[in-house]
Amino acid sequence: MGKPGPHNLITDIAGLNVGHADDARLRSGVTVILPTHRAACSVDVRGGGSGTRETDLLRPEATMPAVDAVCLSGGSAFGLDAASGAMHWLAAQGRGYAVGGHRVPIVPAAILFDLNNGGDKAWGAEPPYRKLGWAACAAAGPASFPLGNTGAGYGAAAGRLKGGLGSASWVEDDGLIVAALVAVNAVGSVLTPGNRGFWAAPYEQAGEFGAIAPAAGAGNIDLGIAAESRIAPPQTATPHLGGHTCIGVVATNAVLDKTALRHVAGMAHDGLARAIRPVHTPFDGDTLFAIATADWQGPAGGDAARPWLIARIGSIAADCVARAVARGVWSADTLGHLKSAREQLNEGTDR
Repeated sequence: MGKPGPHNLITDIAGLNVGHADDARLRSGVTVILPTHRAACSVDVRGGGSGTRETDLLRPEATMPAVDAVCLSGGSAFGLDAASGAMHWLAAQGRGYAVGGHRVPIVPAAILFDLNNGGDKAWGAEPPYRKLGWAACAAAGPASFPLGNTGAGYGAAAGRLKGGLGSASWVEDDGLIVAALVAVNAVGSVLTPGNRGFWAAPYEQAGEFGAIAPAAGAGNIDLGIAAESRIAPPQTATPHLGGHTCIGVVATNAVLDKTALRHVAGMAHDGLARAIRPVHTPFDGDTLFAIATADWQGPAGGDAARPWLIARIGSIAADCVARAVARGVWSADTLGHLKSAREQLNEGTDR
């Protein structure tokens, strides 16, 4: 009853622009999701290590009805400065929430930890993320964009592999569109034990992350922490490579308010659980925003159809998140000590 959109990206939803800015020397970057018009938005945060900004405004009971952008950044807490750069860029365009004669851009944000990936983080008194946030906004557009070592996913890790930025979309026959964008920096592994295929393989569309056939015996899953994870039992503990947290945005063209989007964001986290093991650990601060552009009016039936529409969108969003995770890791290139999944799967050997 549907298929991936023409780009298989979150920009398949009209009115959503995406921009990236990254720095090879830093091994870090920023991604901004920039709606053409202010859009309803909510968020769901899981795990024990989150880093966020302006998320209280997204609670259903809060008065702020919409946002001007969502900012995703590397850099741990330093990366929260990226939202300031995005905010000042928006202000320069005359955009924001009207307060008297002023406009105040509302830019919720989330960060991931990429400080230990070997990049030069000796930035002194001026972390680079404010400038990267401005640059990402200036580069934002509605077209196709690269995945993998891009934007917020530039220096990310996925277990002991190179992580990255991924995106996926789904277009239903009746015009509903749902999509996801995720910067994958998980403690857990995106690959199954033994066969080295993706946990997200059941949700793959048209070979979008390698079309790797599961090996025989793949069902014999060890219920302990995956060997591919960056965490391990104390008796086999290895030094932390650093990094945790998947951050991202799910979006739809439907008309949904913050209360409905909060439910969609919660359901979308199921996609992380389908694609990563373990997930939502004490080391992760997994954060998913949900945005609605309100261009598609939905089925007839009004309020009576609303719960079913929320369930439908949340279910599709979870599948898109799982696909986006695998696409981001599959598209990533080796960076320093972090080997790409393509190398790992082609070699067919353990790490």
